Amino acid sequence: MAINKNALIRYKTIDKCLQNKYRQWTLNDLIEACSDTLYEYEGREVNVSRRTVQLDIQMMRSDKLGYNAPIVVYDRKFYKYEDEDYSITDIPLTENDMNVLSETVEMLKQFKDFSLFSELGGIIQRLEDKVYTEKTHQASVIHLDKNEKLKGLEHLDLLYQAILKKIVLRLTYKSFKARSASEIIFHPFILKEFNNRWFLVGVTGNKSQISTFALDRIISVDYDLDIPYRNENFNGDIYYKNTIGVTVLDEKHIQEIILKIDRSNAPYVVTKPFHATQKIISTDKDGSVTIKLLVHINFELERLILGFGDAIEVLEPRVLRKRIRKKLEAAAIKYKI
Repeated sequence: MAINKNALIRYKTIDKCLQNKYRQWTLNDLIEACSDTLYEYEGREVNVSRRTVQLDIQMMRSDKLGYNAPIVVYDRKFYKYEDEDYSITDIPLTENDMNVLSETVEMLKQFKDFSLFSELGGIIQRLEDKVYTEKTHQASVIHLDKNEKLKGLEHLDLLYQAILKKIVLRLTYKSFKARSASEIIFHPFILKEFNNRWFLVGVTGNKSQISTFALDRIISVDYDLDIPYRNENFNGDIYYKNTIGVTVLDEKHIQEIILKIDRSNAPYVVTKPFHATQKIISTDKDGSVTIKLLVHINFELERLILGFGDAIEVLEPRVLRKRIRKKLEAAAIKYKI
């Protein structure tokens, strides 16, 4: 149930009033208190009607918000909490609340490397304390794929801030193929995650071609405030529109890929498409399906296909079919006795 801000302010105001057991509260008193509090928040007169506060009390008494507030009327005109120690701020968490909070805390922890979420640290800790003081600790029922030992994660926040503030970077970078590290002037556009690895995307120096650097190959990062940042209005969604993974090639490498998936694996590919361009061409009598994609023929696509082994067949284009066949033949040779 959606609740607007003013309603929450009124609930809290009524709650605060009824906690004061040294005063008798009439309906008019509660209306006046709500009006005064809303004036402080809004900076203007807010009309709080008699009917509004009556409905607020009714809502607080119900279990719709989980309050079940024991509000009673005595002497036919005064309101109070039957349980003098009650407050809507102290209501216990339900079992469902506990489960939701536990899993939310676990998911928020995935973003601990970004300063954007650093202020959540204390909130997350308090949530954990609240959850675990009211519930026996148990293993999370949502397990997110993560690898705490990945190199380069320590650079995440620095790179994130550079992108936000549009600052040029001096990267010390060493690719897997390079014999030694080199310094690169880099204009960062976005951070991209794929297959549990992080990549920095942008342009180097005065070049126009988009470059992608793996964070686990970045040795050090420095800001260079003397070089003007190249604001290219880069759009990641458009750039990766026809790409599986992070390797974006020339448009000439975008081709219609036709794949046949066997019966046992077809449901997985149908329910979890390889790419947004995936379409089903046909479903055979034996349960296999034929699909088509419109993507770059890159390393990630090849690895995806090879990962299915004999469960998938490349029908088109011939160049990809030939490439996959050679790799499978080479792999088969390694298993010959």
